[in-house]
Amino acid sequence: MAKTLEDVARRTGSQPAARPAEVPGPLELQKELKVNYRRITFISLGLALFFLFYLLPPLPVAVDPAGKEFALSRQGQMAIGLFLLAGIWWVFEVIPIGATALAIGIFQALFGIRPADVAFRDFMDPSVLFILGSLMVGLAFTKAGLTRRLAFKMLQITGENTKMILLGVFVITVTLTLFMAHTAVAATMFPILMAILGLYGTREGETSRFGKALFIGMAFTAGAGSLITLLGAARGVVALGFYKQITGQEISFIHYTEVMILYGLAMTFLIWLLMIFWFKPEKDRIAGLREKVKELSAGLGPLSKQEIFVGATVAVVVAVLASQNFIPALKGLNKSAIMLVLGLLFFLTRIFTVEDLEKRIPWNIVLLFGGAMSIGYCLWQTGAAQWLAVHWLAMFKNAPWLVFVMAIFFLVMVMTNFIMNVAAIAITLPVALIIAGYLGVNPELILWTSLAAAGLPFCLLVGAAPNAIAYESKQFTAGEFFVAGIPASIIALALLAVFALTIWPLLGVPALLK
Repeated sequence: MAKTLEDVARRTGSQPAARPAEVPGPLELQKELKVNYRRITFISLGLALFFLFYLLPPLPVAVDPAGKEFALSRQGQMAIGLFLLAGIWWVFEVIPIGATALAIGIFQALFGIRPADVAFRDFMDPSVLFILGSLMVGLAFTKAGLTRRLAFKMLQITGENTKMILLGVFVITVTLTLFMAHTAVAATMFPILMAILGLYGTREGETSRFGKALFIGMAFTAGAGSLITLLGAARGVVALGFYKQITGQEISFIHYTEVMILYGLAMTFLIWLLMIFWFKPEKDRIAGLREKVKELSAGLGPLSKQEIFVGATVAVVVAVLASQNFIPALKGLNKSAIMLVLGLLFFLTRIFTVEDLEKRIPWNIVLLFGGAMSIGYCLWQTGAAQWLAVHWLAMFKNAPWLVFVMAIFFLVMVMTNFIMNVAAIAITLPVALIIAGYLGVNPELILWTSLAAAGLPFCLLVGAAPNAIAYESKQFTAGEFFVAGIPASIIALALLAVFALTIWPLLGVPALLK
């Protein structure tokens, strides 16, 4: 009777020889020894830029049109270098994106940009915990079976045409952002899109152009939809409060939607056109999809108690979050705490277990947003972001009004890819309003321009939670997302020009003050 190598080794007391299959051949050894020059190049480039700003002498003072000076501190100068390092490492994925996030905290602590306890505290910022709560909601939807039911219902409406499926996904995403935060919408849509991707025929571990369009388009349209009402993101409420403080003018909830709805819807339609052109699906139709969906839907049976419970509790939490803008008694409740109540409730009712939390929550994404919050606060607190904004906008103090408005849009859009959109507006708006006074530009136009740009961070995963949640699908790389975001950003900028020239004046927002 044949004995295994382990049996022989056990009886003789010797170590078993390696199996032939386990011995790496010449090709495997070559692969292991092959140097990834692209990775080394971008690691080195990021480090070089950081140390360039570390070693440079003090940079020139920024001066706004009113003559106020903004000196850049040594910590602020290093923060700009760290900002560039993180951007390069994130775009080119030289290390896992969560590891780059950790590097942000490490560099701040090692080089004295900010104290370690401050730099790492941002990794547990309430905004990061809100994202964690949103991911738990998506997990609960999947575990309960609601995602498949919703996916099948949507596909019954859209049919077998892949372009119409994409449009249907984007419309539903935008519709949900009218009532709930775009982070929660992305977490809710994610498992639904994974179910659709499976029906398309993309196997686990494979990528497809349809999958890229599906997830990148969802992230982009979640941003576009969040522009339409004050419920889609916190930035709107904060910006209106900030605008009232500066100008004394109050903007109502209804007026906000009147001005932004057409821009958000037009941007959604243009994103759809971009996705079907940029990532043209491999299949025009998914043959037999209707019949397959009908068959699968029938197999689901009636709504289970678990599905009803998950759907009802999520609906209650969304209603509470939405009502915070109107009910004073609810304003004091922290959004992150409200969202995490759901996670706690799902544990108590065994909707999911600690094993699900360990294996199915994308901690790489949670770390990514921790790092994003840390670099954002770092740029803000060191004065680096304000110094950059003043330098940039001061260049356009004598420019035609449209060029100035587009420069504001460009600045906020770039900044919001790296730092919190609320911070980008808070930094940009005061400077922009001062310059607008010299040019005779309507301050309300500056507000809408800043808000539109703040909702459309199309280039970096850290720009918005939906971007990072979509990345978890593994259908695209950070580089592919960045490249697709360039034409999307150009489209957003061009659309802003059209609205500033034609649409918004018709809605009572003229470009120039009389």
